Amino acid sequence: MNEKEFVKALKAICEEKKIDEGIIFDAMKTALEKAYAKNTGLSNIRIDIDKQTGKIKGYSVQKVVEEYTDEDEFDEDEEPVEILLEDAKKIVPDIKVGETIEEEVVLKDFGRVATSTAKQILVQKVREAERESIMSEFEDKEGELLVGTLEREDANNYYVGLGRMDGILPKKELIKGEKLEMGSSVKVYVSKIDNTGKSPLILLSRSHYGFVKRLLENEIPELNDGTVILYSVARDAGSRSKIAVYSEDTNVDAIGACIGERGSRINRITNELDGEKIDVVLYDKDPIQFIKNALSPAKEVKVYILDEKEKTALAVAEGDNLSLAIGKKGQNVRLAARLTHYRIDVKTPEQVKEEKIDLTNAIG
Repeated sequence: MNEKEFVKALKAICEEKKIDEGIIFDAMKTALEKAYAKNTGLSNIRIDIDKQTGKIKGYSVQKVVEEYTDEDEFDEDEEPVEILLEDAKKIVPDIKVGETIEEEVVLKDFGRVATSTAKQILVQKVREAERESIMSEFEDKEGELLVGTLEREDANNYYVGLGRMDGILPKKELIKGEKLEMGSSVKVYVSKIDNTGKSPLILLSRSHYGFVKRLLENEIPELNDGTVILYSVARDAGSRSKIAVYSEDTNVDAIGACIGERGSRINRITNELDGEKIDVVLYDKDPIQFIKNALSPAKEVKVYILDEKEKTALAVAEGDNLSLAIGKKGQNVRLAARLTHYRIDVKTPEQVKEEKIDLTNAIG
């Protein structure tokens, strides 16, 4: 490969890997310096590469000293990394102790071993630079919503093209019952970015509660501009989610903003979630009222805070409201507990009496 082809090849690598040219040229210079040192035994070589022409030059670098630090004699074939001041002045008359002097040297044939060393170092540096470049692009994407393309799959995962990297979407992180079509675009939530292995790892999800949160923010402008605030999200992926919202502006209907005219906004999100239902409830600073809201569609529920520190509460309901508060297989109360961050027990008035539950010190 001639010098121009060399430069052309390096620039192509830079463009393909989206790496700064300076990083590649510096890596190449380092590789050649180490290769030269390995091949000749000389460690005081500096390589310079012209970024335009690709011409490679070598320079012997010596530090000017009054006397050698190491008194051992140098091998006759080895050039010292130090040079006495009196010898240096013969080359550069006004040079001083502590400065360095460089002389161009004729680079010898590195040989196969040296060339292999240079190649290994260069490949490593390119990988490191590419890794850093990729991470700088994706490091702030954790917890965000991305759109990718389904490129392939294996027994356990889908691989989603995200541009320069593929993200891993485990099949267990899909919405229950949904089927994805190869080659189609798909919205995914970035649940984790791991940069500790051999290559960066981007883990994706569609069942994470954060997926619902980001869909809501994309669909509802009031959530983005702060007019409506999303307090919390609880989710049983593929079945039902509950979200708690509020607004500090008393003139804003937080629930209405999320639902949209005739349910238009919430329906679009439900469609993306493959039919998953979303309950929108109003957050309240009063935990009793908040728990009541979270237990909807149940009504006429009495709520008692048993322990504020331990965050335990008792909801008392009867008739249809009892079954609504609990929900099918306990789903409603389970989601309400996640939403409010309280452990909630639901009981009938009769059960409260039978179990002799003392509500004397309860708040309610």
